Amino acid sequence: MKPYVTLTITNTIGVIEFFHPNRNSMPSDILSLLEETIVSAGKNNDVKVIVLKSGGDRAFCAGASLNELITIENEAMGKTFFSGFANVINAMRKCPKIILGRIQGKAVGGGVGLAAATDYCMATKFASIKLSELSIGIGPFVIEPVVSRKIGVTAMAQMTIDAETFFSTQFAKDKGLYAEVFETTEALDDALNTLATKLASYNPEALTEMKKVFWKDTEHWDDLLTERAEISGKLVLSEFTKKTLKSFRS
Repeated sequence: MKPYVTLTITNTIGVIEFFHPNRNSMPSDILSLLEETIVSAGKNNDVKVIVLKSGGDRAFCAGASLNELITIENEAMGKTFFSGFANVINAMRKCPKIILGRIQGKAVGGGVGLAAATDYCMATKFASIKLSELSIGIGPFVIEPVVSRKIGVTAMAQMTIDAETFFSTQFAKDKGLYAEVFETTEALDDALNTLATKLASYNPEALTEMKKVFWKDTEHWDDLLTERAEISGKLVLSEFTKKTLKSFRS
């Protein structure tokens, strides 16, 4: 199957789904499409609540596309690539609609950032999480603010330092990333649909005002995440990272 980003609206619930055949990794074109789709859904009066999900079964999102990272040749290209994640997170932050996350499988790197940027996140027991960036010579600089905001700096640091370990769904729930964890995808979808339907029946103005409260004190993130993208963009050019990425290339 080819990569895609879609928006489907049913009963004022807007479902945004992204997919990439390589474990839902995120090349820059998919990141750009995802950002545009979130902004569009936020402006659409037919959408009262948004659900963010990915296609496939056991992988929510593998983070940055390693195949694209290895093609980066200069700092400008690096900054542009990592700004893709910054733009998606900022689009989610500024979106006037509540965004619910459906995490059906493993989330790595930027995938953890996407989960953290939702306003309420539900997962299956298969949705373990990993921040692997240090192991390939960069770091979770762009997603750090949103991950730390959701699970705390201590847990973020623990995951960043133990970069090759998948942390359990129970860890993610205990730290506040996941509100609820389910045994099956079917149970997850049932609960998600029930919650989304309830939210869609609430006063949209109240939801928008509450979302502003949820994201209080993040107004500087447009600049902050761009600065972080610059750091990653430089590090991806290092000899260490180039060598490591070649060994990972698929």
